[in-house]
Amino acid sequence: MGIGEIVVSGSLIFAILLAFAAGVVSFASPCVLPLAPGYLSYVTGLTGAEIAGEERSGTTVVAVKSRVFLGSILFVMGFSVVFVSYGLLFGGLGSVLLEYQPIISRILGVVVIVMGLSFMGVIPGMQREWRMHRMPSYSVWGAPALGVLFGLGWTPCIGPALTAVQSLAFTEASAARGALLSFVYCLGLGLPFILLGLLFRQAAGALAWVRSHYVLIMRLGGAMLVAIGILLLTGAWDSLTIWMRTIAPGFETPL
Repeated sequence: MGIGEIVVSGSLIFAILLAFAAGVVSFASPCVLPLAPGYLSYVTGLTGAEIAGEERSGTTVVAVKSRVFLGSILFVMGFSVVFVSYGLLFGGLGSVLLEYQPIISRILGVVVIVMGLSFMGVIPGMQREWRMHRMPSYSVWGAPALGVLFGLGWTPCIGPALTAVQSLAFTEASAARGALLSFVYCLGLGLPFILLGLLFRQAAGALAWVRSHYVLIMRLGGAMLVAIGILLLTGAWDSLTIWMRTIAPGFETPL
């Protein structure tokens, strides 16, 4: 199967958009966003004041930005390895269990709906933040290892959005497609982190706005997850797949 066919086959285009949105929602969640400035310090070895350019310590602005960019990229690559591995696994399972995929997809739909409702705060006791509370000291070259720790340790915390993405990976019934969806999810989660580091001072206002609208963001994000779950549960996702194939039967991407 060529790359073009992998990218546009079935409803994968729509799934890619949902996966990216799920990544952004994960970044904006209360268990990730408040810790993002701390992570930037860990992966760069710089203080918040140095990252914001308020304190020089003999380092030029270009050097600080370069260090922040490199550390952020390496950190994102670290957790991407973990999440893309999940996508490979779920996509591969989808291809192996193709005969039972309809019923398993519906079961996953129920799971995603429950996770979405918990993300919205509708189900009491399921918004608990499970994460590592003691972080090791790292610098730029330790950023990939810290990213792997983030991917492993924060999986329960960002579980609702990640569950939805891996459920979509399963329905695609391909390890390559599952990996692609997980990679796009990592872009949605990682790009805001990188931009936060590069625009740390300018992003202060945006961070304050997000924190003051956590409830709205969680409700909207949860509603999106519930919608994905309903599509899987009712079998509408399969209908969407067929429809997407009819509107672009001969389309090929130049990738």
